[in-house]
Amino acid sequence: MRDLAPVFKALGDETRLAIMALIIRRGDLCVCDFEAVLGISQSKSSRHLRYLLNAGLVENRREGVWMHYRIPRKADARTRAVISSLRPILAGGELERLGERLDAWLARKKRRAVCR
Repeated sequence: MRDLAPVFKALGDETRLAIMALIIRRGDLCVCDFEAVLGISQSKSSRHLRYLLNAGLVENRREGVWMHYRIPRKADARTRAVISSLRPILAGGELERLGERLDAWLARKKRRAVCR
């Protein structure tokens, strides 16, 4: 049980749930993507992502100066089960609109070929 407590604590925040919804929808995302779609600062997005990282819900990789986050490829069985259960829970409604905002942002980002 102790190993699951940090996972559920990490999911107990609206911003972190939104981040998880975006990662589940799209996969690998840059910190700048969360900033743009959620309208939060770099420091706030990094703080929330670090919380999710420490709980084992995401993994990161560096690409130049930017950090990218995704679902961990080698999560333990319990963490994988929690993430799998999030997929249907986070689908639809307000989170669908977030996904649409993400898609629009990624299209603009691709045209400009930069994060900001």
